[in-house]
Amino acid sequence: MLDCLRGSSSFTCKMSSLMIQSFPVATLILCLVIFSKFHFSTSKSSGFSFKLIPRDSPGSPLYPGNLTRFERIQRLAKFSHARVNYVTSLSTTTRNATVNPDNFFLGLIRDHWFYIAAVDIGIPAKQASSSYRKLPCYHPFCSGENKLYQCVNDECVYTTQYLTGSVTSGVASLESFRFHDFNGGPNFISSSMIFGCSNDNHNFKFSERGMISGIMGFSLSPDSLVSQLAYHINRRFSYCMSPFSEGIVYPLNLRFGEDIPSHIGNVQTTPFYMLHNQYFYMLNLLDISINSRRMNFPAGTFQGAPDGSTLGFFIDSGAPITVINQRTNFVNAYAAVMQLLQIHYDSLGLERTVHSSGSEEKYELCYKDKPVFQQHPTITYHFEGADYTVNSKFTGIHFVEQGYFCVTILPGTGGSVLGAYHQQNMRIIHDGNINSIQFYPENCVDDHTIGED
Repeated sequence: MLDCLRGSSSFTCKMSSLMIQSFPVATLILCLVIFSKFHFSTSKSSGFSFKLIPRDSPGSPLYPGNLTRFERIQRLAKFSHARVNYVTSLSTTTRNATVNPDNFFLGLIRDHWFYIAAVDIGIPAKQASSSYRKLPCYHPFCSGENKLYQCVNDECVYTTQYLTGSVTSGVASLESFRFHDFNGGPNFISSSMIFGCSNDNHNFKFSERGMISGIMGFSLSPDSLVSQLAYHINRRFSYCMSPFSEGIVYPLNLRFGEDIPSHIGNVQTTPFYMLHNQYFYMLNLLDISINSRRMNFPAGTFQGAPDGSTLGFFIDSGAPITVINQRTNFVNAYAAVMQLLQIHYDSLGLERTVHSSGSEEKYELCYKDKPVFQQHPTITYHFEGADYTVNSKFTGIHFVEQGYFCVTILPGTGGSVLGAYHQQNMRIIHDGNINSIQFYPENCVDDHTIGED
């Protein structure tokens, strides 16, 4: 939902799947920042697409200015750590939450924002939108055993307290949303998106520059964007990440419904599932191979703990770098994978070096670079029913100015995640009709340039 913060002369909005017993975060294309403009146009029902801008690009309101290549790559690792730590905190706070449904605690880490989008909200372009309505208390989200919000004084309300000490509450509401089609076609309009109109905020600093309006949810939560638009998009959305260059992430085209390209050839399919009533896209990872060498992890190595103390394996484009848990069942999966990768690089006579960044985001396995070195191994994630092979060019990340490269895997303590760096040049489709992730290799630059001058 969208949490709008009322001011004396303006409306700023925080897009989120804020709900009691859930999280203010998108789970796949995670943490998309929304800007509150007010416009309206004709709807399109067969499918639509819109563009996402990386937070560090010049077109982003969070643009940090000119960074060196080294600094850009370091920030990718920082965002990954923040993202996984955030998800882990959600698991922990869900287990330790108090019984009172008005008090639930969520970890908010601003550095987990990775992409930015623009969405128009309301009719017309002024504060008093004629399409605004309050969500009635009899709505399923506000009544019954599985309600997400609370009915107070005949209003459907929510209250959220973050681990940072910030508190926001308000009225669950309905409003018109317009999503801009980057192909130049009719924009998609939804006239009844559930969002939150907040009128009580304490210690709330959602953006240091006041530019962030909210977080768009793409999770399995009942009030996420994809859940609310399920009928219009045939429960499907997709993206394809162009290769990162010099630590720069290209804009991403997010496609829905019939705008997802068809593919002739082998499409891999693996089911997703929910864990401990959390709304992430969890995948059943069975094993990992480095080149053609299967690691033969014991069955259940990557399953989440029954008490929720650790998550399993999930896919998340909001985490730039892949993370493998050090606390997997039976064995330290991260250490085992890194050991096999080290054997590969050592066999090539490469010299180990230390990745020194001056920060805690450090890559463990690094080597002095050689001119035009291309002998990186492939990494294959063996999921239930599907093999996901990462192209060898995305196994290592080269710090050219520093003269070394590092393996693009980070250690985790709460779960494992297939991050964006290992999703490059892969078409990823989330299909809610079959509760599965589908994927196949694609030249994602072609998707990135569609609709551009």
